[in-house]
Amino acid sequence: MGKLFKIAVRNLMRYKRRTFLTASLITIGVIFVLVFISVSGSFKAMMISQITDSMLGHIQIHKKGYVAAIDNLPLNLNLRPQAVAKLEDILNNDADVEAYSPRIKFGGMFSNFVETTNIRLNGVYPDREFKTIPLLASRISAGKTTIEKGGILIPVLLSKGMGVKIGDTVVIVTTNKDGSVNGKQFTVSGILESATGPGGRDGYVHIEDAQELLRMTEMEISEVSIRLKDFDRLHAADLKIQNLLAGELNQQGKPIFEIHTWEKLSPFYHLSRMIDLMTFFIKLMLIAIVLISIMNVMIMAVYERIREIGTIAAIGTPPKKILSMFVIEGFCLGIFGTVIGNIFGAVIIYIINASKITFDFAMHQGLILSANIKASDIISISVIVIIVSVIASLQPAFKASRMEPITALRHV
Repeated sequence: MGKLFKIAVRNLMRYKRRTFLTASLITIGVIFVLVFISVSGSFKAMMISQITDSMLGHIQIHKKGYVAAIDNLPLNLNLRPQAVAKLEDILNNDADVEAYSPRIKFGGMFSNFVETTNIRLNGVYPDREFKTIPLLASRISAGKTTIEKGGILIPVLLSKGMGVKIGDTVVIVTTNKDGSVNGKQFTVSGILESATGPGGRDGYVHIEDAQELLRMTEMEISEVSIRLKDFDRLHAADLKIQNLLAGELNQQGKPIFEIHTWEKLSPFYHLSRMIDLMTFFIKLMLIAIVLISIMNVMIMAVYERIREIGTIAAIGTPPKKILSMFVIEGFCLGIFGTVIGNIFGAVIIYIINASKITFDFAMHQGLILSANIKASDIISISVIVIIVSVIASLQPAFKASRMEPITALRHV
């Protein structure tokens, strides 16, 4: 086998220009794919982080049927205290859970005593909310980066549209679960940038203020948002929680809880899927480049060396060894292109990170692009290129091994 490798390398060096051009094409393909995967993967991870860490959390748990009616923020589909206690017991003992935050979500009318408009509010425990969605604090563009009793974080849309400033007194009027109306005064303690664009109308109050405003005799929860220790375990953790809650049934024998990952709650998931689809097609392009390049150079090699093939066949070289010789040439081309491509790809990724390229996403400006490539991606791309190189060599190699020595020797 060692001699075959020496022969293959020697044959490649006989046609240096063609070998160099073919290996260069493979190298460029590998570089392009590595850079694209690193940049697009970085953007995808940053986009997901901005959505999950500033608003949604990684997983949310609701009462069965709540999400289907979530636009109406139905108070009659809140989780009862017994269900919440059971859920908290499970989450406290789950090694995958880093933090979780119970929320009361409700709609109301927002008034500055001159104008009135609608608002969506989240009643939360401040310390638990900031642990679950750590980027929430970065969305507070003015005022206190906390949520105090009697205070309210209002969206920037309302602040600008109604001229409401930090320290102003506003009134929230809402309809309770039983249909009665109640109001409460709040002091604006912070202005909140939207996580999804200028149309956001979500504000925050302390959960005890929400309970008082909604006249709850006992704490009822609309949703529980969960942050995981390892985001890569999202689906495994989701499945585990679903299995743990599957046995919790109501009096009618139906499930009490429904569990959703961020993917089912945010339209940005479809954008992340588009990035994955683009990455898949870019890999297909790489396969096509390698396949055509290797096959072309090996067909030319066989055509130009017909008499040589006839000679080595005539002296008793088995067809299997002739086949192996040409396959190894393709293999060496793939190895060379892959190694050089990985090296140059890593250098370009380093340059991109050193350049500190910035971009804007939703309402977040000046985000720094951090291009990263996983070792698994490098290995998978390298393996794909090498396998395709070998496959592309098979047809020309098979043709060379099947040549009749006499016919080959007569070739001019």
